[in-house]
Amino acid sequence: MAKKATNNTAQEMQTKQQEIENLIYVVRERQVMFDRDLAKLYQVETGQLNRQVKRNIERFPQDFMFQLTKEELEILKCQNGIASWGGDRHLPYAFTENGVAMLSGVLRSGIAIEVNIRIMRAFITMRHFLANNAQLFQRLSNVEYHQIETDRRIDEVFNRLEANIQPQQGIFFDGQVFDAYLFVSNLIRNAKTRIILFDNYVDDSVLTLMDKRLSGVSTQIFTRSITPQLALDLQRHNAQYAPIAINVFQNTHDRFLCIDDTVYHIGASLKDLGKRWFAFSRMEIETNTLLQKM
Repeated sequence: MAKKATNNTAQEMQTKQQEIENLIYVVRERQVMFDRDLAKLYQVETGQLNRQVKRNIERFPQDFMFQLTKEELEILKCQNGIASWGGDRHLPYAFTENGVAMLSGVLRSGIAIEVNIRIMRAFITMRHFLANNAQLFQRLSNVEYHQIETDRRIDEVFNRLEANIQPQQGIFFDGQVFDAYLFVSNLIRNAKTRIILFDNYVDDSVLTLMDKRLSGVSTQIFTRSITPQLALDLQRHNAQYAPIAINVFQNTHDRFLCIDDTVYHIGASLKDLGKRWFAFSRMEIETNTLLQKM
């Protein structure tokens, strides 16, 4: 019963985070959120939010906040299927990431702080996505990416990722702990049948990371040794969650993460993601070919 409640809570949090990400638009080549949507998240009236901003207007320069033109609003409605926007009694104000961060100092409620944390995470997700899919964007630019970049919401591109277009390569720098964790988490969530990890340094945090997989996805980990602590962690994990198999394999130095038939070379152990510079790349080899070499 406790497990079901925990899973429901995690699913609700993920749903709320996705809802916020869907409210991020691209206007004037900037990722922004609009006053109307922010007011709903903060549980205040749009007019109240804007009045607080105007009282502290010195905190909101043009690169923090700007007002849409009529033409921009019409394009936004057409491109995103927005039929009405509160009667359109005023042109909406757009807040950049810095502007949203400044709002936490203007709206001093507890819910404003909580909501701002989720919004900041959503912006981080967008930046991470853009940084690690530069090659994908370059290919799209010859067809329709320019229109997507300037007129459509970022979630249009996420729909393309759901069609199995995955990032090919990239690099994370020290301090990008959340970005790196999110990247690997998304790979794990995309697995449909199996996950296989080659990593010589495994602990309970890796087991927790694997629990982000879909129901029914088998998981197997190969590591150089199974310490008594790891064996105990695995026993306790498998008693509560979908089982993970761990086997000893001492013939690999690097880390490899296999998602179904796709193999990723990961430059860092999963338990140390983001602590130091590391790169990742999608390999040409398939998972079965890798397993046949064992």
